[in-house]
Amino acid sequence: MKLIITSQGTESADQVDPRFGRARYFILFDTDSEEFKVLDNADQVEATQGAGVQAAQNVVNSGAKILLTGHCGPKAFEVLSAAGVMIYSGVEGTVQEAVQAWSRDELKLINGPDGTPAH
Repeated sequence: MKLIITSQGTESADQVDPRFGRARYFILFDTDSEEFKVLDNADQVEATQGAGVQAAQNVVNSGAKILLTGHCGPKAFEVLSAAGVMIYSGVEGTVQEAVQAWSRDELKLINGPDGTPAH
């Protein structure tokens, strides 16, 4: 399975970026191979509008089925949900810590934007 984690840097030891659409990097983690791959999100960082929707489309195109982030807005949530991506928000710490917390089922799955918890 592939996960995408918003990141402030290019390493698994870097902090999770609390922003989704304007996160500087996405780290794609493949749970089967345990490999990390960096996806640059620079185009969305400075976008005047639509950063969340375009970033969401990039996540969908990556093949990831899980998103780990600090915050996911309504338009990005809509795109991701429509594509079947499960979204965990309120994620903190390093990218590696986020993956470990996800694997231990310690993260909050949301079913709406802005941290709406899943039922």
